[in-house]
Amino acid sequence: MIAPLVLLLVVVVFRVVLGIAGSADMTWLHNFSPVAAVALCGAVYLPRRVAWSLPLAILLLSDIALNLFHYHVPFFTMEILPRYFALAMIVGLGFALRGKVRITGMLAAALAGSLVFYVITNTGSWIGEPAYAKTFGGWLQALTTGLPGYPSTWFFYRNTLASDLIFTALFVGCMSFRAPAREPEHKLAPAPWA
Repeated sequence: MIAPLVLLLVVVVFRVVLGIAGSADMTWLHNFSPVAAVALCGAVYLPRRVAWSLPLAILLLSDIALNLFHYHVPFFTMEILPRYFALAMIVGLGFALRGKVRITGMLAAALAGSLVFYVITNTGSWIGEPAYAKTFGGWLQALTTGLPGYPSTWFFYRNTLASDLIFTALFVGCMSFRAPAREPEHKLAPAPWA
């Protein structure tokens, strides 16, 4: 149980530090985060209870730190719900991969997860942001160019996709190099009749 808690702390600190360090420069590493990779890989490798709670706790703690103490915006807005919903869907995708871990499948799932996150969160922004026209054209704007004065949403998706692929590959790599579990001593000794 120590490893998931350490992972939670590391990812929260990573997301908060990156958010604070790059907040003045919108062209930096916005949306470069290991949260979705933890959601996907955690659902594959961790016990079910931890697999659901860990990524949501990471997102919750880092959202509180960033929104309330750095950006000084309300924690709860209508745009926050799609992020949690998208993350829960990525956990579900990870559960579908349990027992079928191959690096190509995990990277394909990371690609699918980042696309799901992108569409759901930008659709949520389109619904919640008054600056977007509530038309098909406004939805396309939310998915492509975004709002004037900000980088395009494609830019943010590029960072999301890159971080999802990189952190998923790192997670899978670390899990494939972990030490195998030791057999109990009583299983190692030959049977007396053998």
